[in-house]
Amino acid sequence: MKTVVCPEPGRLEIVARKRPETPAPGWVRLAVSRVGICGTDYHIFEGKHPFLEYPRVMGHEISATVIEGGPDTRLAPGTLVVVNPYLSCGTCVACRNGKPNCCTAIRVLGVHTDGAFCEEIVMPEQNLYPAESLSPEAAATVEFLAIGAHAVRRSRVVRGARSLVIGAGPIGLGTAVFSRIAGHEVRLLDTSAERLAFGTDALGFAPGILADGEVAEAIARATDGEGFDVVFDATGNAASMERSFAHVAHGGTLVFVSVVKDEIRFSDPEFHKREMTLVASRNATRDDFYHVIASIAEGLVPVDALVTHRTTLEEAVRDLPRWAHDKRGLVKAVITVSGA
Repeated sequence: MKTVVCPEPGRLEIVARKRPETPAPGWVRLAVSRVGICGTDYHIFEGKHPFLEYPRVMGHEISATVIEGGPDTRLAPGTLVVVNPYLSCGTCVACRNGKPNCCTAIRVLGVHTDGAFCEEIVMPEQNLYPAESLSPEAAATVEFLAIGAHAVRRSRVVRGARSLVIGAGPIGLGTAVFSRIAGHEVRLLDTSAERLAFGTDALGFAPGILADGEVAEAIARATDGEGFDVVFDATGNAASMERSFAHVAHGGTLVFVSVVKDEIRFSDPEFHKREMTLVASRNATRDDFYHVIASIAEGLVPVDALVTHRTTLEEAVRDLPRWAHDKRGLVKAVITVSGA
């Protein structure tokens, strides 16, 4: 089968690999339909991922159709599914407490093990969610949107709250969409006027706040000097994460959606003065995936606007390197592997 491999940073190639064997009990063989290109994939290509061994087949934002399952599978051949790419152990403290998204031995498809830049894969049936109410392309956006949906659910902030999403990349925009679905009054903050304009023009958010020298004044004007009830930082930038504490209202919540290797420092008196809640959000769970699937089916998610670039498996070896260096107008790129 055709497979796109990253043998080393800065190089992609198409190779022929053997198709997966008939699956064992509890596993399903899938024909990959669509696969989204994530920021992680660009980092892998550029050699910026700190915990990766090459060669690597990337790709973890996946829609696929069932080819065959092992004994007792409940999924019929031809069923369109969304793939949850987080492979958890099922026995650690996190898994036992219903949090496989932060399993102590987690393996992520396309990062710790080969992913879906190929024609077929095998996955545990428990990681597959039927998505026949969606198009294959929409189904391939579910994973990255589930990251934002999980962050919003982790915030536990009620309807009517004022919400600020910092970072208008794909994860930030997905977070903003699900913050809106949760009934929040959403504003975006970013360093890019182009990203903010996209949020307003294509996604219907209120005019965003440009991250310049007058951010504090703009936030004060937007919140009557009170700050935001909930702030989601989706930048993956330590300096932004440290500044985000100052944007939270007294009694409010700060959610770190993205992760950095740096240490994060903040003023404890300011933190305690606000009695602020600080929340980490990692990956997503089954409930988040199903919430996203239902929200797309109900027309609440502007998938057509979020998918800005498209390519094929053969052309990805040319397009992904180009998009890694030129992200103008790029929100989400999707690779067509098979199917209409």
